[in-house]
Amino acid sequence: MIPVMRPWLGDEEAEAAAETVASGWIAQGPRVREFEEAFAVAIGAPHAVAVSSCTTALHLAMIVAGIGPGDEVIVPSLSFIATANAARYVGARPVFADVDLSTQNLTQQTVEPHLTGRTRAVILVDQAGIPADLDAMRALCDPLGITVIEDAACAAGSTYRGRPAGAGAALSAFSFHPRKLLTTGEGGMVVTPDGPTAARLRRLREHGMDVSAVDRHRSQQPVIEHYTEVGFNYRMTDIQAAIGLVQLRKLPEMVARRRALAQRYQEMLSGVTGLRTAADPPCGEANYQSFWVLLPEAFPVGRDDLMRLFADAGISVRRGIMAAHLEPAYAETGTHLPVTERLTKQSLILPLFHDMTLSQQEQVVSVVTSAALRPTRVSVP
Repeated sequence: MIPVMRPWLGDEEAEAAAETVASGWIAQGPRVREFEEAFAVAIGAPHAVAVSSCTTALHLAMIVAGIGPGDEVIVPSLSFIATANAARYVGARPVFADVDLSTQNLTQQTVEPHLTGRTRAVILVDQAGIPADLDAMRALCDPLGITVIEDAACAAGSTYRGRPAGAGAALSAFSFHPRKLLTTGEGGMVVTPDGPTAARLRRLREHGMDVSAVDRHRSQQPVIEHYTEVGFNYRMTDIQAAIGLVQLRKLPEMVARRRALAQRYQEMLSGVTGLRTAADPPCGEANYQSFWVLLPEAFPVGRDDLMRLFADAGISVRRGIMAAHLEPAYAETGTHLPVTERLTKQSLILPLFHDMTLSQQEQVVSVVTSAALRPTRVSVP
């Protein structure tokens, strides 16, 4: 079976995790701090705060941005449901906007019609690692006092206007889930240029405590901590951080390999009439966290039938990015988003992983090209 994704993990990560276990400090501690500092340098941002997932990163970003009940947060429906849920967690109302067909990201044009006097934030997602146009979105939102939060869950290693994606927003959230390039198993990071905001994020992830556990335990004198506000248990472990430090050093190589494989996909699939593929946007370069293809309307095989053909060939693929507004949790919104609905119903994600062989890639392409040669649309049993 050819997997859709496989993290690039090896002996170095295993050794780093084992060393952490042997050190006696496995909860949030010195390695988390080291990982935060290294990630901030790699991203080119002053502050990075490690948390338990990108979902918790988005939740904390909502809180420090001051979003609450009665507020509206514009989000793409075409995103993992955690993006919309983050607004709900703080009592705000997620407002779904459509996306650009070629990038699958929000744009000024898709967001502007949804702005109201209650709009307090826009969550701008770098979908599948393709960087969204942050400067254009801030040009729209900053004069209105609307915070742009970058959901860079998939974007570690992508670049935007020559800088790492996620470096230019007031708040950016990253994921280290195994489907991402850089993984710690689970885990996330909030990046911000603001020192006081970073300090509050660190308190909030640790129950609102005003002194970290590692500083308390290292003190030569008794330390009585205080809890300044209601916080959460959103900590990362030192075991995860130790793995993350190894993965961060490998990130440039990961990106280079995925970009080479993505370019090869683009070349091999260029002969399929009407087929769209993931590609770099004008404003940056993707890390190709996922490689999606959008089937043309006249393609001889429907998307779900094509997925069955892949399964028959021993190849794992995934449906295109989900549309949150079509899920039961958000069915009451009654939203109609034509581009989003086309993308979620007619696209799929092809296998792409660091140690993918050229032969495996050719097998994937052969399923698409063979399906494209069928004379008429048929259902696959």
